[in-house]
Amino acid sequence: MSFIVDFQPVGRRVEAQAGETLLQAAQRGGVGLAAICGGAGTCGRCLVQVMFGQVSPPDENERRRIEAAQLARGFRLACSARIQSDLRINVPPASLTTTQRTQIEGRELDIPFDPAVKTFAVQLEPASRVDLRADATRLCDALRALGLETPQIGLTAAQRLPVLLREQGWRVTAVLIGERVVEVLPPGNPPLGLAIDLGTTKVAGYLVDLSTGHTLAAMGMMNPQIAYGEDVMARLTYVAQNPAGAKTLQQVIVQGLDELACSLCKQAGQNPEDIVEAVIVGNTAMHHLLLGLPTKQLGEAPYVAALSDAVDLMSRDIGLRCAPDVYVHILPNIAGFVGADHVAMLLGTGIYKAQDVVLGLDIGTNTEVALKVGNRLLTCSTASGPAFEGAHIRAGMRAGPGAIERVWLDGERVLIQVIDGVPPVGLCGSGILDVVGQLRKIGLLNELGGMLPEHPRVRIGESGPEFVLVRGDESGNGHEIVFTRGDVSEIQLAKGAMRAGVEVLLQEAGIGVADLDRIVIAGAFGSYIDVKNALRVGMFPALPLERFEQVGNAAGVGARMALISKTQRALASEIARRAEYVELTNDPRFTAAFTEMMMLP
Repeated sequence: MSFIVDFQPVGRRVEAQAGETLLQAAQRGGVGLAAICGGAGTCGRCLVQVMFGQVSPPDENERRRIEAAQLARGFRLACSARIQSDLRINVPPASLTTTQRTQIEGRELDIPFDPAVKTFAVQLEPASRVDLRADATRLCDALRALGLETPQIGLTAAQRLPVLLREQGWRVTAVLIGERVVEVLPPGNPPLGLAIDLGTTKVAGYLVDLSTGHTLAAMGMMNPQIAYGEDVMARLTYVAQNPAGAKTLQQVIVQGLDELACSLCKQAGQNPEDIVEAVIVGNTAMHHLLLGLPTKQLGEAPYVAALSDAVDLMSRDIGLRCAPDVYVHILPNIAGFVGADHVAMLLGTGIYKAQDVVLGLDIGTNTEVALKVGNRLLTCSTASGPAFEGAHIRAGMRAGPGAIERVWLDGERVLIQVIDGVPPVGLCGSGILDVVGQLRKIGLLNELGGMLPEHPRVRIGESGPEFVLVRGDESGNGHEIVFTRGDVSEIQLAKGAMRAGVEVLLQEAGIGVADLDRIVIAGAFGSYIDVKNALRVGMFPALPLERFEQVGNAAGVGARMALISKTQRALASEIARRAEYVELTNDPRFTAAFTEMMMLP
C-alpha cells in the first residue's frame, strides 16, 4: 500500500510504501534530512514533526533521545518513524542539510492582506478625432469614474502609458499608491514588491506579487561590503579612515541589490520594470551606509543614530538601476546598534505582543536580544563577531560545498555531515558549534575551554592542543581539518558576549532564567544550530528543549509583512517607539557577566 508524504516547508510530496521510514522516503524524494549516523538512530539529527497522519509508535531509542513534551507534540526521529498513512511532515531548519536551506527561510505569521499598492484594471476609449484627450488625462478620467477623487499620474507611468495602451488595445492595469499612479502594467501582469533583509554578512531578498501577497521568488547573497570589513565596526572604521569610504560602501551594496533584484525577477520569470515598491530592513549601520547618512557618530560613544524614523524614498535616490522608480519604505531603527532588522524580527515573530515571558535572539555577526516581560520590551545588541560564520576559526569557512555542518563524536569515532556530500575542506558555523558541544559532552574540554589530552585524536600542535577532525587523506584538499584551543576561545568570546547581553536584560527586568517561558532563536545561523550542543557550550540559558523555538529569518518575514500590509508598517513604528534600549558598552553588569559567561557549563 502506498501513501503520500508531504514534507514542509520544503514543498516536496513523496510517494512512499507502508512500513518505510520517513528518512527513506525523504532520501528517495530528494529531501535533504540530516542523518549523520546513516540512519542508525544514534545521532538524533533527523528530528521531524508529524503534523497530520499516522506513523509507528515511538520506540525505546526515540523515547530516550526525544523529550516527552516534544514527543507529545509529534516530534519523531525520521529514521525510526514508519509510515502508516498519508502524512504532512514539518522539517525544522536544523534537520535539513545546508543544500536544502538558505538564509532566506523563515516561519510566517498569517496577517490580513493590506498593501499600500492598489491596482485597477481599466479599458479606455481609444483616442479619436473627436476625443483628443491626452493619454494620461484619459486614464485619470477612467479612474475618477471608478471612485477616485483626485488621481494623479507619475512621470514614469506617463512615459510608459502611450506605447502600452496601443500595444494592449487600450487596456492596462494602473498601479496606485494613494491616488498617485506610480506605474502602468500590461493586463494580467501583477505589480511586484521587493522585500530585503540587509544583513552585515548576508542579504536575503524576496519578490512578492502585490496583488495577492504571495512570494514568487526568494534568494540570498553575501553582502559585498564584506571586502571592506567583516563586521559593523570594521566598516565604520573603513569609512572613517577613507575620504571616499562611505560612497564606496554605498555603491557596492546598491550594485549588489540591483543584481539581487534582477536575479529574483529572472527566477520568477518576471520583468524588473513591474517592481513598484520595496521594503528594506537592516541594522543601523547598514541602514546609514545604504542611505548615505553620516556614520562617525555611530562608532563613538554614545553611539547615536543620525535617523531612526521610518523612511520613504524613491529607489533612484540611492542609485538603484534595476528598478529606478520604485517606492522604497525603510522600517525604523531603535538605537545606534539595534536597527530596523530587529524591529522586523520582533514584528515577524510577534514577540512584541506576547503575553508570556519571551527572550528573542537574532543571531548574526551582531546578535540583537529582546526580552518581552509584562508591558516592557527590552532590547540590546552584542558583538558576537563573525566566528559563527567561520571567520577566525582555523578551518572555518562559509556554509558552502565541502563545509562540515554536523559533527557527532561517539567514543573514538568522528561522524560528520558535509554540505553537498563532497569530501570535507572546512567547518561552517553549525559544525563549529557542534565540535565544541561534542568535545564538552565527552569531557575533552574543561570549564575554561582547555583541551584535555585523553583522546587519540588530540595532539599538540604549533599553538597548543588540537583535535583532528579529518585526516589529510580523507579531506577534499589533502589538508587535515583540526580544531584548536584558539578556536574554542573564539566561540567562548562570541557566546560569552551573547549570554552577557541576555543576563543584563534579565537583571534590568528583575527576573531570572527560570522565569523565561520561551526562547525564540532567529537568524540564518541560529536556525540551523543544534540546540543541545548550544546548551552544552552555554550559548543559551539552561532550559528544557521544549522552550526553544527556531524560526528562521524572522527579519525577512517582518520585511515581507511590512511590504504587504500598511497596518504592519504602523506596528513596526510602534514597536520602535516602545522598545527600551539598553546600551551595554559601559554597563558594569555586562563586563561582570561577560567574564562569567565565557565559561563552559
